[in-house]
Amino acid sequence: MVSPTRRAHLGVVVCLLLPGAAWANCEDVLPAQRAPLSSRRNLTAEDLIQLREIGDPDSAVFNGPSPFAVSPDGESVAYIVNRADLGTNSYCRALVVSRRSGSGPPRVLDRGGELITIMDELRGFYVPSGAARTIVPIWSPDGSAIAYLRRDKGVTQAWVAQADGSGAHTVTQSAVDVEAVAWSPDGRRLLYGTRKDAAAVQAALDREGQSGWLYDRRVSPEISARPLVAATPELDTQAVDMQSRVVMPTDAAERSAVERAAPPDMPVDPQAVGDDGRRAFLERSSTSPLTPAQLVVAHRGSIRRCGAEACAGGIVALWWHGASVLILRREGWAKETMALYRWQPESDRTETVLRTTAVLHGCVIAGAELICTHEDSTTPRKVVAIDTANGRMRTMFDPNPEFAAIRLGSVTRLKWRNDLGLEAWGDLVLPAGHKAGKKLPMVVVQYHSDGFLRGGTGNDYPIFLLAQRGIAVLSTERPNFFAAAFPQLKTWYEINAANQKDWAERRSLLSSVLTGVTMAVQQGDIDPARVGITGLSDGASTVEFALINSKAFAAAALSTCCIEPNTTATHGGIAWAEWLRGMGYPPATDDNPDFWRAMSLARNAKRIDTPLLMQLADDEFRLALEAFAALHEQNKPVEMYVYPDEYHVKWQPIHRRAVYERNLDWFAFWLQNQENPDPAKSAQYRRWQAMRTGSLPSPAPEPIR
Repeated sequence: MVSPTRRAHLGVVVCLLLPGAAWANCEDVLPAQRAPLSSRRNLTAEDLIQLREIGDPDSAVFNGPSPFAVSPDGESVAYIVNRADLGTNSYCRALVVSRRSGSGPPRVLDRGGELITIMDELRGFYVPSGAARTIVPIWSPDGSAIAYLRRDKGVTQAWVAQADGSGAHTVTQSAVDVEAVAWSPDGRRLLYGTRKDAAAVQAALDREGQSGWLYDRRVSPEISARPLVAATPELDTQAVDMQSRVVMPTDAAERSAVERAAPPDMPVDPQAVGDDGRRAFLERSSTSPLTPAQLVVAHRGSIRRCGAEACAGGIVALWWHGASVLILRREGWAKETMALYRWQPESDRTETVLRTTAVLHGCVIAGAELICTHEDSTTPRKVVAIDTANGRMRTMFDPNPEFAAIRLGSVTRLKWRNDLGLEAWGDLVLPAGHKAGKKLPMVVVQYHSDGFLRGGTGNDYPIFLLAQRGIAVLSTERPNFFAAAFPQLKTWYEINAANQKDWAERRSLLSSVLTGVTMAVQQGDIDPARVGITGLSDGASTVEFALINSKAFAAAALSTCCIEPNTTATHGGIAWAEWLRGMGYPPATDDNPDFWRAMSLARNAKRIDTPLLMQLADDEFRLALEAFAALHEQNKPVEMYVYPDEYHVKWQPIHRRAVYERNLDWFAFWLQNQENPDPAKSAQYRRWQAMRTGSLPSPAPEPIR
């Protein structure tokens, strides 16, 4: 679904998931200064899982908040560094400040706290996603302090750190999560907001539970029997006097400041206001959210539209710099390129400042520079400064210098069109040192390939670790939506309905994947008989469709599952069923085999023989039961694992390691005929060998002592 706002010969392999050091604290949340190494080493799962991250770790998200906050004097930049810690199954987090001059490493102002995740808004209710939320620090007006959100013991509070490094402390003692912070104009009060009536709503649900929860649109049974909470943009706001620590009500202006600081529930188009009041914003010629938006400048009742090609479509950020507008845009083949332009509103011409196939995120303007994160397919994210006059780029901070000493596979960008003529691309990753012409198995990883190639959407399929095991990877970037051809569609709901009709979007995506696989095979290194496919969310739906409508794949793995008759009508709850019926899905009382023939694994279980691994979150696995039960009943090679306290995107580091390891083992077994010699995995391989021979009795449970 679309959202506006996750083999040959028998041998043995050595496990690449070597145990790392178990850190007792977060002293290395920033990298140590190290001498350059004379030789490169192999990659480990720990290297990928414990990357230091700045901003949203999903490199395909271009419309989220920037992680950077520029000081009032423009000379310093504050941001949060986040790193998973496998030793404690938690996260190391630090508020740091970098000098814009790049002199010296970042200074740590505070260290500690838990991961703060995003609450998605789906069909009017809040649903936990597991995805990391970008926390944006807020400088005080005089630049002496920085406010930010920090989570401890399961509750998010407002904190303040002194900019000189002399200390940090919590300011609020809220019983529920603080969602946003801001400063009063004089800096004497810290303003904060919590979701309106959050505590009262939970208390009311507790009371309702004493006599039984009414099963209605609030309940999403795959998550819990406890009703979901209705989404609301409203906040309860308060102010804390920074000297007396007295909590007091906010006035209208202060309330507005907190609301502006709160992250929007839905993506918003960029806009910028100049020092003289001129406003640059985007305008669409139709009401469809897929229509390319044009850059417009408004001032004192006059409107100026930019007619240049660079001003229409793909714009992700805008800034005023003097009398010019700076435009950051995605463009080129399936938007694989990012470009920075300068536009003088008196002209219809734009000047190109920078063009790159690397990914820039979170850019903010500071003086004559943009401060951004920068990454490419083989290089993790860095903090860079870009000269807006000439596009020259310098590194301010490399949070993962260790990667300079790691040997990675080669990456080749392939470009193609699907059967509808829609542009797409993929990154073909081959093992380091691969000899041209030697046939390799390959795994398709979906469905975005922007930035550093970590593990695909949802980060469950470690691309360079697969390559290190001798399995090529095609990391695919999906084409534009099928429904983009219909500008009369006015809402995301209508777009989803058009995509779903006759499974048009699924057919388009499968065509793109198969075209990419064919192109990869034509390079001469891929064995077409040993190709696997993976996916999460929309990518998982493409896998399901592929297993029914194609014979191209020898093994598959899913992170979410599945679109099935009873699942959509019943197991997802009333609200989801109503939403799907509105898009053309049949109701529970209509069997409609013609509708389901192309999409249902359960209805096609008798003829699906592709080995299928499911590694699912415990708040979603019930949606897979219909498909799993049918495949298992037909003695098909299917295995499902459920991870506790997980969501659509898995957030726990030890689960990420387990998911990585099992996916590596799965594809090595089915595509390379290789087994990991670890004795602890002997039961796993007995099951998989039984799948291969077709003898699949239900395994007897092994008691835990």
